[in-house]
Amino acid sequence: MHELTAFQSNFLMEFKMVEADIKDAKLRALYTEAIRGIEQNLKELLQYFPKAPLYTRSSAPEDMTAYYAAHLLIFAKTSVRNYAIAITETATPQLRETLCKQLNNAIALHGKVYQFMYERGLYPSYDLSRLLANDVKTANQALSM
Repeated sequence: MHELTAFQSNFLMEFKMVEADIKDAKLRALYTEAIRGIEQNLKELLQYFPKAPLYTRSSAPEDMTAYYAAHLLIFAKTSVRNYAIAITETATPQLRETLCKQLNNAIALHGKVYQFMYERGLYPSYDLSRLLANDVKTANQALSM
């Protein structure tokens, strides 16, 4: 639940930030459809966070560090998954070696970004109540954009 909420909240923010910049009407319509679908998903998922503290939006400008860091973390994690899958489908030993090297780089990046977030309290992975509270906060931010 946490992974889905964090992933969808992060991409909902990005999709909302770029939607107006998309010139192709059909592609913009697809973004609008994705935005509406993700909003519905988050509203449904938030119903499962009853023990998480409620988030109150402040009027102060938001620091986007958490968003940017989470976006990079999601990229790194997805890269690790994609490389692991690709390695199982390689046609040559040389390609397998290249993908293994790139997988290890993706794992290292993930570790660095995770550590950055953990040290700053942006990803309290060992404190479930804080982790869920952050999910609620981020989902509400994405929904209110």
